[in-house]
Amino acid sequence: MASDKPIVSRYDGNPILTSADIPYPVATVHNAAVVKHRDKYIMLFRSHRDTGRCILGLADSDDGFHFTPRPQPFMTPSREGVFGEYEAFGVEDPRITFIDDKYLITYSAYSKHGVRVALASTKDFDSVERIALITQADMRNVVIFPEKFNGRYARLDRPHSEISPWAIWISYSTDLIHWGQSQAIMKPVQYHWDEMKIGPGAPPIRTDRGWLHIYHGVFPTMDGSVYRLGVALHDLNDPARILGVCDRWILQPEDPWEITGYVHNVVFTCAAVPEHDGTVKIYWGGADKVMCVGTAVLDDLVDLCLNDARPPL
Repeated sequence: MASDKPIVSRYDGNPILTSADIPYPVATVHNAAVVKHRDKYIMLFRSHRDTGRCILGLADSDDGFHFTPRPQPFMTPSREGVFGEYEAFGVEDPRITFIDDKYLITYSAYSKHGVRVALASTKDFDSVERIALITQADMRNVVIFPEKFNGRYARLDRPHSEISPWAIWISYSTDLIHWGQSQAIMKPVQYHWDEMKIGPGAPPIRTDRGWLHIYHGVFPTMDGSVYRLGVALHDLNDPARILGVCDRWILQPEDPWEITGYVHNVVFTCAAVPEHDGTVKIYWGGADKVMCVGTAVLDDLVDLCLNDARPPL
């Protein structure tokens, strides 16, 4: 791959969705999950209300670039039971995985108790069923692999911890509710583009050479933190084994709507959709304000993990 060729080609029509496009009052549109459902693209996006608390909305597309928002939000904070208590301050940053003939949605639930990750499911994106809160406090960025390993579900997550600073962990479950056998598998690197913290981004994508995971990394500067995207490759049969982490970022804030917004200097992904032609559409929130998309070649990203690699730990 030529060194002067961008790894991720930004779509010329970015940003593809903003608050001005939404038919109900919101201040932002960002950090969206995107999947293909019945040959159409479904975007589940996060939005701040004017209270500062977040809801999740839906938008549909035929081509993955031009999205039409639905007239009402898809998920708002529950008012009932345990979900009502732990979602009281908002629902944020969804990820979607298709497995067992349904779409699993993980999302951050905020309340006076802190942030936890919750799990919901849908088959049609017309209705949604909340299943369980699947982490304790101070956990974020849960992405579930789209296949089981020896009969077990696997997920990546990121605890907030200064003991093992903001590292990526893997956990397993037989029922999606109770998770364990957790271990740290990837850590930030000192004085590197992701030295402050890392976290799971899009659900991993199966390739012939491994599970490709697009993650986010954060670098502290004198003018605040910069969020960028990187890639790692996990073994197909043992996802706890990382074959390589690309030593450099694949995307950083460059466009005006990525540099300036609700939170400056941020590109943050919750979704990547592989296509039949060997490319992948990568979706990211720009500056916590708008949604953007770009394309990359899957083989190029895998090559970066294997040929321009650093150790994961």
